Amino acid sequence: MQKTKKIYFSIGGVVIAGILFLLLMDNVIMPAYTNYNEGVTVPNVSQISLEDAKQELTDRGLRYELAERRSNEAYPADYVIDQTPAASKIVKPDRKVYLTVNSEANPTVKVPEVVDMSLRNARIQLQNAGLSLGTISYESSRFKNSVLRQSVPPQTVVPKGTSIDLAVSDGLGEKLVAIPEIKGLRLAEAQQKLREKGLRVGEIEYQPSKEVSPNIILDYSPRDDQLIEGERLKLIVSERYGNQEETESGAVVDTTGARN
Repeated sequence: MQKTKKIYFSIGGVVIAGILFLLLMDNVIMPAYTNYNEGVTVPNVSQISLEDAKQELTDRGLRYELAERRSNEAYPADYVIDQTPAASKIVKPDRKVYLTVNSEANPTVKVPEVVDMSLRNARIQLQNAGLSLGTISYESSRFKNSVLRQSVPPQTVVPKGTSIDLAVSDGLGEKLVAIPEIKGLRLAEAQQKLREKGLRVGEIEYQPSKEVSPNIILDYSPRDDQLIEGERLKLIVSERYGNQEETESGAVVDTTGARN
């Protein structure tokens, strides 16, 4: 009987000792190990400069890391635009806060090569690169809507949003066409006839004429019978003989060359 009581007392002592050990671990040892009572409130470092954010976090006993740079026109360059953990979160001391920072105020991009692409694909490539399509000019070449030239060479670094001008094929240039008879026609009528044939008007040179009224085609070049579709002609056009102009100095100059 006495022996049985001793056994029960021994077991009870072990149980009580175990309970006391668990209470000690839960309330003293573990809180001390995990700095349970030393939580830090994460400050709000968004919408301030990166330097100010670094100082604010360091003063609170926290670390920082630049996680990403993004472009946001609403903020100046090198301003914090996001953070993780968020502001007001309770974290352990020396916790690292990840910062998303605004990139330079005027981000730059590389110009893609769009020569030999279709106009549609070139437009998409420029937009994907953060660029815009500028002026489109058309020149004679066999493959219609194919890009012949771009105003800025590929791989050039330019500000984001820069306009890129393109020279595009009009699909002409595959056949020879006869030059219509345009001598003696008025300029507007001659231009219309040339367009109908797929030819273009290049330089227009005016010459004074006593016999012919103004804006009449006197001649053109080249004086071939046929040209490749899309080529340009130089037009010689009449103007009023003896027409006078006033120079910047105030002198009156006759277009025939005489000076008054």
